Amino acid sequence: MPEPLRCTGSIVSRELRFSRAMVFAIKEINNSTELLPGIKLGYQIFDSCASVPVAVHVAFQLSSGPDPVFYTGDNCSQSGMVMAVVGESGSTPSISISRIVGSFNIPQVSHFATCACLSDKQQYPTFFRTIPSDQFQADALAKLVKHFGWTWIGAVRSDSDYGNNGMASFLDAAHKEGICVEYSESFYRTHPHSRIQRVADVIRRSTAMVVVAFTSPGDMRILLEELSLKPFPPRQWIGSESWVTDPDMLRFSFCSGAIGFAIEQSVIPGLRDFLLDLSPSKVAASPVLTEFWEDAFNCRLRKTTDKSICDGTEDIQMIQTPYTDTSQLRITNMVYKAVYAIAHAIHNAVCHETNSTTQCDKFTKTEPREVLTQLKKVNFSQNGYDVSFDANGDPVAKYELVNWQKSESGSIELVTVGHYDASLPAGREFSINRKLTWVEGGTQVPVSVCTDSCPPGTRKVLQKGKPICCYDCILCPEGEISNVTDSPDCFPCPKEFWPNAERVTCLPKPVEFLSFSEILGIILVVFSVGGACIATITAAIFYRHRKSPIVRANNSELSFLLLFSLTLCFLCPLTFIGPPSEWSCMLRHTAFGITFVLCMSCVLGKTIVVLMAFKATLPGSNVMKWFGPPQQRMTVVFLTFIQVLICTIWLVLSPPFPMTNLTTYKERIILECALGSAIGFWAVLGYIGLLAAFCFVLAVLARKLPDNFNEAKLITFSMLIFCAVWITFIPAYVSSPGKFTVAVEIFAILASSFGLILCIFAPKCFIILLKPEKNTKKHLINKNQS
Repeated sequence: MPEPLRCTGSIVSRELRFSRAMVFAIKEINNSTELLPGIKLGYQIFDSCASVPVAVHVAFQLSSGPDPVFYTGDNCSQSGMVMAVVGESGSTPSISISRIVGSFNIPQVSHFATCACLSDKQQYPTFFRTIPSDQFQADALAKLVKHFGWTWIGAVRSDSDYGNNGMASFLDAAHKEGICVEYSESFYRTHPHSRIQRVADVIRRSTAMVVVAFTSPGDMRILLEELSLKPFPPRQWIGSESWVTDPDMLRFSFCSGAIGFAIEQSVIPGLRDFLLDLSPSKVAASPVLTEFWEDAFNCRLRKTTDKSICDGTEDIQMIQTPYTDTSQLRITNMVYKAVYAIAHAIHNAVCHETNSTTQCDKFTKTEPREVLTQLKKVNFSQNGYDVSFDANGDPVAKYELVNWQKSESGSIELVTVGHYDASLPAGREFSINRKLTWVEGGTQVPVSVCTDSCPPGTRKVLQKGKPICCYDCILCPEGEISNVTDSPDCFPCPKEFWPNAERVTCLPKPVEFLSFSEILGIILVVFSVGGACIATITAAIFYRHRKSPIVRANNSELSFLLLFSLTLCFLCPLTFIGPPSEWSCMLRHTAFGITFVLCMSCVLGKTIVVLMAFKATLPGSNVMKWFGPPQQRMTVVFLTFIQVLICTIWLVLSPPFPMTNLTTYKERIILECALGSAIGFWAVLGYIGLLAAFCFVLAVLARKLPDNFNEAKLITFSMLIFCAVWITFIPAYVSSPGKFTVAVEIFAILASSFGLILCIFAPKCFIILLKPEKNTKKHLINKNQS
C-alpha cells in the first residue's frame, strides 16, 4: 500500500494568517447577539498543501459525515455536520473540492480561487467566492497594458487551472486591444529544473520589455529565483493578484517597478491582537501552530537533538513575518467576508424575527441545501465591506492598482497608485491617481513595441509571418495622406486638394494659368505690344510716304488694311493671358481667327493684284478692270465674312468656356479654356491654313515677274514662315501641358505675325528710310529697261 500523503516543507505564513482569520471571524460571530444568537459555529481546518490529491482526500472527509475530531466548542445538536466549506486558496484544488462537495449540495466559498472557469454554474453549482473572477482581472490587465502603450509583451503562467485559464482570458482581452505576444510559456513548481531554466532563458533572450505573469506565488518564486542566478536585461513585470501582493515576493529587488492589480485594502478591528495572542500552551495544542512557532524562532517546543528547546521567552510581536503583517489586509478580508457570508446564510435559514427580536431554533435540523439557497441571496455589509453574489457566485469586481516602489531605506514596498471598478461605465473603470515607479526605479514609462510607431504620412504594412504588431512603415502613395500615428491606411485628398511634402494634411492645389505677372507672360506681352508698335510705326511711315512710288506701286490701300490687321494680330495674345473667363475664352479664339483671316485676305489680295497687273501689261489685256479697288475690297470682305460665319456658328452651337483642368497635373489645377467644339476650332484654323496655302501658291507663281517693286517674292517668304509656324504649331499645341498650351498658341500668333511684317514691310521701310534714291520712278523705269 502507498504511504498516506503528507505535507512537506515549511509553513506558509500568509496561509496560516488566512486560517487564523477564519477562526477570528467565527469567534466574533459566536459572541454576537445579532447574528445567530444562541447558536455556536464549529470549524475544522485542513491543510491541503496546495495539492490536488490532498485536497480531494480532505473533500471526502468533509462530505463523509460526523467526525469525532471536529471542534465544536459546546455540545451542539448537529455536531460534525458540515454546512459549508471555506476555501481553497488555489483554483485547481478548489475545482477538485467543488466537484466532490457539490455532489452533496454543500456550498463552498473561496477567498482566493480566481479562475474564471469556476463561474460556470453548470459544472460548479455550489461554488461561491468573495474574490473577483480572473475574467475581470484579465480584462483589467489588458486595459492596463494598452493604457501605457505596450503592444509587444511576453507572457508566463502557472501550468494549472489558475494560470492556464487566467492567461487564456488575458490573451483574448489583449488581442481585442491590439496587443501582441512574443512568447507564452507555462511551468509548474514540480516540473524538472530544465523546464524552469528554459522559461527563464526565453525571458532573457526576448525583445519584449514587458512580461505579464499569471502565476501562483509558489511558482513565481521558483522562476524569480532562477532568473536571479544570471544577470539579464531589465524587464517591466505585470503581475496577477496572486503573487504581486505576496509580501514574500518583495525580496526580489530586480522586480522593482512591478505593477498589478490587488484586492482592495481593508481593516479588520481586533485581528492583529488575535493573531499575536499566542502563548506556548496555545501553540502546543495545535500541530500547525507548533510548526510555525518552531520555524519562526528556530527552536523546539519538545527536546530534540538538532535544535535548542524554546525557553518561553519567545515573543511573536518581535518578529516580522507575513503572519504578523496586517498593514495591508487584502485576501485576509476575503476570508473574513466568506465566513460572515456563510453565517448570514445559516442565520437566514434557522432564524426569524419575532416582536423586534431575533429567534433562532438551534434544534431545527438544517440541511446544506438550505444554506446553499440562502447563500445566493445574502446581501449585507460588514465593517463597511459589502458582500453579495451575482448569478455566477461572483462579487462585484473592484481592484487597487499596486506598484512595487523602493522606500528610502532601500526595501521594496507595495504602494497603491490607482483603482479599477468593473461596475463603472466602459472607459471609466480605470484610474491612476499617483505617480508610478518603473523598472529599475525609472520615472519614464518604458517602451515595449515590436516596431516603433509609424509617424503621420506613412501607413503600416504587416511583416509576413509575424504578429500584427510587427510592421513596416511605408510612405503614403502620391495624392494620399495619413494624419494619425500608426495609421493602417492612407486616404486620398479631395480632387481639388493635394498633400503637403510630409503627406500629413491636404492643402488646396495651386491654381495655374498664364499670368501677366510671371516672366513668360511678361515676355509675351512685351513681344505682343512691341509687334503692335512696329505695325503702327510701319503704317505711319507708309502714310508719311504714301505718294512715293514704292508705296503706290504695292497697293497702298491693301497695305494699310494689312498693317491694321497685323496690329490686331499682335494684340490678340493679350486676350490669352490672365485667368480665363467666359468672355475671354470666346474672344481669344474668334478674334484670333478673324484677324488672321483679314490678314490673309489682304495678303491674298496683294498677290492677286501683282498677277493681275502683269496680265494687264500684255497686249489686248483688260484684266485690271475686273480686279480694281472695289473688287479688292469685296474680296477681303467676302473672305473675312466666311471666317466670321464659322466663328458665329461655333459660338452659337458649342462655344469655348473656362474650365479647371485636374488631370494634366495631379498636384495643381490648370485654369484653361475648353474648346467647346473641337470641330469649330479646327475649322477656324483650317480656313486660315487654306487661305495661306492658296496665297503661297499664287506668290510662288508671281515671284519672277519683271517688276522692280514686285511683292510676290516677299509674300512667298512670309507664307513660307507662316506655314512652317502653323504646321509645327499643331503637334506642339496637342502635346503641350497646362499653361504652355496657351503659350504655344501665342508664340505661333506672334511668330507668324512677325514673319509677315518683316518679310513684306521691312524691305520697303529699308528703302524708304535708308535708300530713298531707289524710291523713285526713274529708278523703277531704269530697272525695267535693264
